[in-house]
Amino acid sequence: MQRDYAADKETIKSFLSEFNKEDDGGKKVFIYARQMTNIAHREQVGLTVDLDDVASYNDQLAEAIQKNARRYIKLFSDTVFELLPSYKERDVINKDPLDIYIEHRLLMQSRTRNPNEPHADARNTIPAELVKRYEVYFKAPSMSKAVSIREVKAESIGKLVTVRGIVTRCTEVKPMMTVATYTCDRCGAETYQPVSSMSFMPTIDCPSEDCRVNKSGGRLYLQTRGSKFMKYQELKIQEHSDQVPVGHIPRSLTVMCRGETTRMAQPGDHVVISGIFLPIQRSGFKAMVSGLLSETFLEAHRIVCLNKSDDGETSNELSPDELAELAKDDFYTRIASSLAPEIYGHLDVKKALLLLLVGGVDRSPDGMKIRGNINICLMGDPGVAKSQLLGYIDRLTVRSQYTTGRGSSGVGLTAAVMKDPLTGEMMLEGGALVLADQGVCCIDEFDKMADSDRVAIHEVMEQQTISIAKAGIMTCLNARVSILAAANPAYGRYNPRRTIEQNIQLPAALLSRFDLLWLIQDKPDRDNDLRLAKHITFVHSHGKQPPSRIKTLDMSLIRRYIALCKRKVPVITPELSEYIVNAYVELRREARNNRDMTFTSARNLLGILRLSTALARLRLADEVDKDDVQEALRLLEMSKDSLNQTEQKTSHVQNTSDKIFALVRELAGASKTVKISDVMERCTTKGYKPDQVDACIEEYEELNVWQVNQTRTKITFI
Repeated sequence: MQRDYAADKETIKSFLSEFNKEDDGGKKVFIYARQMTNIAHREQVGLTVDLDDVASYNDQLAEAIQKNARRYIKLFSDTVFELLPSYKERDVINKDPLDIYIEHRLLMQSRTRNPNEPHADARNTIPAELVKRYEVYFKAPSMSKAVSIREVKAESIGKLVTVRGIVTRCTEVKPMMTVATYTCDRCGAETYQPVSSMSFMPTIDCPSEDCRVNKSGGRLYLQTRGSKFMKYQELKIQEHSDQVPVGHIPRSLTVMCRGETTRMAQPGDHVVISGIFLPIQRSGFKAMVSGLLSETFLEAHRIVCLNKSDDGETSNELSPDELAELAKDDFYTRIASSLAPEIYGHLDVKKALLLLLVGGVDRSPDGMKIRGNINICLMGDPGVAKSQLLGYIDRLTVRSQYTTGRGSSGVGLTAAVMKDPLTGEMMLEGGALVLADQGVCCIDEFDKMADSDRVAIHEVMEQQTISIAKAGIMTCLNARVSILAAANPAYGRYNPRRTIEQNIQLPAALLSRFDLLWLIQDKPDRDNDLRLAKHITFVHSHGKQPPSRIKTLDMSLIRRYIALCKRKVPVITPELSEYIVNAYVELRREARNNRDMTFTSARNLLGILRLSTALARLRLADEVDKDDVQEALRLLEMSKDSLNQTEQKTSHVQNTSDKIFALVRELAGASKTVKISDVMERCTTKGYKPDQVDACIEEYEELNVWQVNQTRTKITFI
């Protein structure tokens, strides 16, 4: 059924004039009448038409706009042009040169030319495009869902569509000519040529009556001052990793931004863009070469930059039942066990990965930024599921990039400088770390990276930015990303006869940037090997993890709970700060005694603060408590112990009680008396359980090494 566009134009006119909403005080507010008043007074440039408002006024019109948006842009623009004089209550205060130019030319035209003159050429009259100093944009209905780029197909041509993706490239903002103005070198007449495409053929011969009658052959010269230009920028967006089917490569789409939609996004931003899907009109040789094929683009009408909490799945609030399910006892262990449940064991590693997903809180005292993102490196023997853990984190995280050390260059990780095919100028295209902004970047085979490429991520891991100075482009891109790296030891397997530095062979400047460096060794153990073999065969046979006493959580629930945790900004109390300082000083003293200064520096203190804050976030708490700090210290101690799991050079092997006794002896010092609460606290930070400490106290009490008072609060050495 063919639509009556004249009737639609009348409907648009009544909609713009009459549509209103009630404010909080019950007063009617004429939304579009107010916008047109601002446009008439040159206080506003863009008129945004919300299709929800159009649908409430006339649902058939709203449906027609979505199906043929380009046509209705012109209808709305023409209607506003007709209504604008009635909304002009005063003269424009701040006039620009084009305003003065148009007023002068309209005055001259009214004095010198008779509009009813039969031989008047339309090209010599001022076009409406030159006088219009506004732009019309459509806002998609709230019910329309943002689709992936691969779902936008040929049937969407000319329609208003909404897509979601990540910006990988953007050009500089350039002026694009919309009306070309020429001046004749003989008669002085002005000629106007509206430009509606990316290229046009300039008018050469003067079409004025004087030159035509006298046959003087006047030549036209472009007058840039009288021409009208519009801001123009081109974006390239790419599908999110969670929108790409298995085995496919991400698709990209060109987005053309004009006027007020420019400078709304930069590389690495996650955006939702509403616009009109159109084919690119080629001319000249390109049209001959392309044949029947046509490239497409999206003419942007609305660009919304997303925060991490704005994504579709993470924006859903948790129901009371789900919160109650998560609030059960030992939820920390339960959520950690739910990460990659098909992988057997590695509970402490999974707890560390959970804290990486939650992250700490960024601090910016006096302009200096202290990162809150947690970086972790998993190093271990082949076949201990390092890559599987990385793959699961990549799937779980809404914004993530997965890459390997051998297949990545420094430019591919940071940013590349490329030549813009449209203008021929140099432009930036974000790499994996930029695209994973506010997410996680998983780098497998980290030890296989070339040293020159590995240096590129030093700045990202601490300053969370990427500084570029290439091809005349000096800029700084955001890369607020957590690095999760997996590497093999230098000799394929960890060699206990060599030092840690010889096994790892990574520079100390890089190792200190990791909050936790975890070594996963494959040690023969009959009982552990038997449980592992049964677990693997069950997963292989049934395609799922075997039943366990801990009920694992769904990936969607974990993702939404992590998004909820990220909204919390816990603080550290002054009393707790003193405890953290003392704990750090103790760590430094132990490192000095052990002659192991490589892994204990001031960055470890910041790592303890980040891990403690992440644990508080995980509890949805507003303050960090002592248990959080103790758990952070325990994880740090366990990661160090994993690096020191070499065979004891002494003739005997210390058991758990011997190690706890050594800690108690060290804590007592010369006083020979120590509180049991202090012993429990120290042993907990070292990774020992309370029941192991109690067993040790009872064992050495029976041996008459020490005595415990009746209230069991103090130990005294005999």
